[in-house]
This record gives sequence, structure tokens and C-alpha cells, in this order.
Amino acid sequence: MAHLALLDRQERRGKLRSWFMEGLNEQAGSHQGPGAQPAEEHPRHPWWKVMCLTGVDYFSTLGYQPAIAALAAGFLSPMATVILIAVTLFGALPVYRRVAAESPHGAGSVAMLERLMPRWRGKVFVLVLLGFAATDFMITMTLSAADASAHLIGNPLAPSFLHGGQVWVTILLLTLLAVVFLRGFAEAIGFAVVLVGVYLALNVVVVGTALLQVAEHPALLNHWVDAITTVHGGGWAVLGTSLLVFPKLALGMSGFETGVAVMPQIRGASRSGRGGDDGDGLQGRIRGARRLLTTSAAIMSVFLLTSSFATTILIPPAEFQAGGQAEGRALAYVAHEYLGPVFASIYDLSTITILWFAGASAMAGLLNLVPRYLPRYGMAPEWASAVRPLIAVFFAAAVIVTVVFNADVNAQGGAYATGVLVLMTSAAVAVMLAVARRHHRRATIAFGVVTAVFAYTTVANVIERPEGVRIAAIFIVAILVVSFVSRVMRSFELRETGVTFDDAALAMLRAANSPDGVTVIAHEAGHGGPGQYAEKLQEVTGRDHLPSGTHPLFLEVTVVDSSDFAVELDVHGVTVGDANVLRVTSPVVPNTIAAVLLRIRDLTDEVPHVYFEWTEGNPLTNLARFVFSGQGEVAPVTREILRRAEPVVLLRPHVHVG
Repeated sequence: MAHLALLDRQERRGKLRSWFMEGLNEQAGSHQGPGAQPAEEHPRHPWWKVMCLTGVDYFSTLGYQPAIAALAAGFLSPMATVILIAVTLFGALPVYRRVAAESPHGAGSVAMLERLMPRWRGKVFVLVLLGFAATDFMITMTLSAADASAHLIGNPLAPSFLHGGQVWVTILLLTLLAVVFLRGFAEAIGFAVVLVGVYLALNVVVVGTALLQVAEHPALLNHWVDAITTVHGGGWAVLGTSLLVFPKLALGMSGFETGVAVMPQIRGASRSGRGGDDGDGLQGRIRGARRLLTTSAAIMSVFLLTSSFATTILIPPAEFQAGGQAEGRALAYVAHEYLGPVFASIYDLSTITILWFAGASAMAGLLNLVPRYLPRYGMAPEWASAVRPLIAVFFAAAVIVTVVFNADVNAQGGAYATGVLVLMTSAAVAVMLAVARRHHRRATIAFGVVTAVFAYTTVANVIERPEGVRIAAIFIVAILVVSFVSRVMRSFELRETGVTFDDAALAMLRAANSPDGVTVIAHEAGHGGPGQYAEKLQEVTGRDHLPSGTHPLFLEVTVVDSSDFAVELDVHGVTVGDANVLRVTSPVVPNTIAAVLLRIRDLTDEVPHVYFEWTEGNPLTNLARFVFSGQGEVAPVTREILRRAEPVVLLRPHVHVG
């Protein structure tokens, strides 16, 4: 019985591990959420439904943006919001409409910059951008959950034991979010459509009521105008001050990066809106994404302006401060003040739900970005290709951030804005460079101006709230350290995604095959004169006593971009004088030789022999060369890779070193 119980426990652990590591072997970046199918099998949706999925991030900022704007800009909040809307409609929107056209598979502006900056420089730049993206999405989760808990605790009907429990309530909401993702996220869009529809309808009522109150109490409007003119003076002074303070309102532009990340979910309908996709559906998908971005920006602009105007006039400034009833919940304050406890509680519940679900949109963004880049770079553990382990890591990080910031919405605003603005600035740079390469002068100038505006906004925000860049720096350093440690630890893996021999190479294998297996001589690429091959063969024959009648093949690996990790290997056969040479390009020499040898074994059904000579130089220097330039001490590294790849000694290619 004890034996059967042990087997039962082992079986349960095996099933649990299989469930937890589900999707490990699926292509990186194919998920838009946990438990999803590969991208090509996703059911696609109309653009307006997908807009609701990204809208849970973008539209949910109404839960805290008016309060943050009033706290940051005071009486100038409406004027600063007008500038924010102008930057959104004439800056962010054109940039991301172009990003949608350049990257229709959801890779976003990061992929555009990756194409413009190859090799290690590009990889490091992408890692830094991923650090800012992680800051953006992670703080979206924690800030939204913190504000959801603030709305819950601030409701007059909330039980008294919740008061003072901002941190543990926020952690509870994050736990529920992680549980939803661990179970699966298949019904996200349907739920988002209902949630966004209800939330926007309730906001129409709340904002409309607030505007009616302003209209019915002109004294409040006059007091606001007098306060502006008394403190800030005339129109030009107000405009100048508003330009200076508008970067503090940058949270109102969040959601654009998520908008392009969910593009694979959009159905690529024809221009008429009837029938199927145009060709492969990409053009229809791009049109749908542009409608998504334009519509959501227009809706949000109206709500931002009207809510900022009404709440700034109606709510006493002291209520926006720490401990005030409107802290982080200005529209909820209006609902409780003018619409009664029943409607206000319904509004609170809707706000809590959409803020909580905004974390789901951010989590989906993280799950889209991380598997798309880090495993492909070899800069993440193999399990990073699976969704659920990543969810566990992101959840742990969210809990740490919540505890560090004490679940304070205002304290996290700087880090959130920094992540959003850096991503927007990088997107503007990517678009500017893309149009410049096509020699579109006017477009280049226009996007150059947009880039300058975003750069100014980013710098101003960092100067005003430097804690944002400090938090981003922590994420960046963590990603860089984990990435390079993972790259070193995975150095001895076989990295090929496939090995293909052309007809000439296959003919050479057949001619060289013997009962003792194919003989391969590793030869340095670029040293391929006929005399050098003959000299190399004579050296190996004299040193290693090759059997008579052996027809060795020379194997040359040309390193093209050592920053790449996993590649498809194409082996070409070339005859140079009397020598038969197999040539292949790859990011790394030892791993490629090992992969080619194993493929030769499989094609010939005989274990091959490979001959090396020792590499001169310091072992540590050679190790660094191997990690960063793909070369170094080839012979022992090749043997170690073969040892790990093939545990059966009799099936392992033989390595000879002289």
C-alpha cells in the first residue's frame, strides 16, 4: 500500500509539473495570455472587441488620472490636460498607427529598433527597453490593484476591518489575478467587452452629473477662474505653466503599447467589412489596429478633459491630498457626493473590477514580450518559454513592488510614467528612423518633432520624479544580470533549430562514409587555399595516424553574428582543389560543429570522428571569446557539448585533439 501511495503521489506531481510547464515547447511569443493556443490557431475578433481588451488598461486610468492630475497641476489641471490630449492625438497616435503598420504581428516598437540595431549592441538595447517595458507593465499591475483597493476601502459601505489594510487587500487582488491567469485566459475579450461597456456608461453618468453641477453652480467656476488668474496671472503665463506641468500627467497616455501588442487578436477583415482577410490578413489587421488606436484615443481624450475640468472645480483641493476622500479616486468622490450610495457603490464596484482587470492587460503584455525575446537570445532559462512559470515570477515581483511602495498610488506614479514615456519615446525614434530610411523628408521632420516632445516630457518627468528611473534601473539591472547569467549557463546547449545539407554536401557524406564513420577535420574559416588543406591533412595524418583510404571532410564554421543564439544551419559542400569542404555560417563555432556531427551520425548511421588542434591562449580569455564572439577554445567545448547532448557514449561522435 505504501508503494502504491508513493506511485500515486509521484503521478500527481508529474501531472502538476506537466500542467505548470505547459507550452514549454511552443514558439516564443505565440501567446497573448496563459493557456492560449499558438498564434496561428487563435480565434480572431473584430477590432472594437479587441479595443476593449486594451481598453481595460487605457480606460481604467480614469479611476486615478483626474486625482493625480489635480494633485500634480492644481487649478491648472484642465489646461495641462488639454496639452496632454494634443500630444496624444498629434503625437502618440500617429506614432503608434505607424508602429502598427511596421509590426503587425504584435512585436511593437522594440522589434523595429531591434532590426535597426543588430548584434550585441542591439541585444543590449532591447534588454534595456525590456526593463522599461517591465516597469510599465509591472507598475500597471501594482498601481491598478492599489487603486482598486483604495476604491474598495474608501467605499462607505466597506467593512471596518478593511481600513488600514491597503497592502494586504492589494496583494489579495494580485493573487486573484495570478489565479485567473494560471487557470487560463481564453474568455478575456468577452469579459473585457462587458466590463468596458459598463464602465464607460457609468462614467458618462458620473461625468455628466459633475458637468451639470458646475453649470448649476457658476460661483464654483468663477472661484476656479479667480484662483488661476490670482496665482498664475494672464493667458501666456497660464499656457507656459501648463506646458511645464503637463509631463506630470503622462499617465493619461498609457495603453498605446498594449494596443499594438494585442494586434494578433484582430481579425483582418476586407475593406468592406464583409468576408475574410485580405491575402494573409495583415493589411486588414493593420486597418483594424489603427481604428482601435484612433477610437480609444478619441474616447479617452473626451473623458480626460471633461473629468479633469469637473473634478478640479467641484472637489476641494485638500481632498486630493494624502488621506483625503478624493485621493486616487476623484470620480468616485463625485459619484458618492451627488449620486447617492447605491449608484456610487455600483460605480465603485465597476471601477474596482476594471482596475483589477487592467493588471490582466499588463500581464498579457509581459507574457507577449518576454518569451518573444529572451529565450530567442538564450538569455532566459528554458522554462521561460512556458507561461505559468513566468506568471509566478511576475506575481512575486508584483508583491515585492506593492510592499516596497506600501500600495501607494501616488508613490508609484513616477515609475509608471517613466516606463510609459520611455517606451513612447523609443517608439517615436523607431518611427522617425523608419521613415528617414525611406527618404520621406516631411514625415521625418514631423516625427522628429514628436520625438523631441516625448524626449522633453521624459526628461522633465525624470527630473521631477527621479524615483521612476531608479525603479526602472532595478528592473533593467535585474534583466541584464539574469540574461547574461542565463546566456553563460546555456552556452553548452545545442542551439540549432535544424541542420540541412545541400546536394553537394550529401554527396560528399556518401563518398566519405565508411564502416569506421565519416572523418571530419575542423578547419578555421578564411584559411582555405588548396595548399593549406593539403598541409592540414598531412599534419593530421602524421599526428593522428588516420586509417589508410580515409577520405576526410573539412568542416568550416563562419561566425556572422555571435549575439544570436538559436539558428537554422545550412551546410554547403564545396570542392577546393582535392579537398571536400563543408561550410556553414552560425553565431558560434563549437555548438555548430557538435550539431553538424550529430546530424552526420544520423544521416550515415555511423559515429563520425572529428579532429582538432589545441587553441593557444589563456583559458579564461578563450572562455570569454566563446561566450561573446562564438569562438575560443573549440575542441574541449565541442566535446562537452557532445557529452551533454548525447549521454550514450557509444553513440557520441569521437573527438581527437592534437
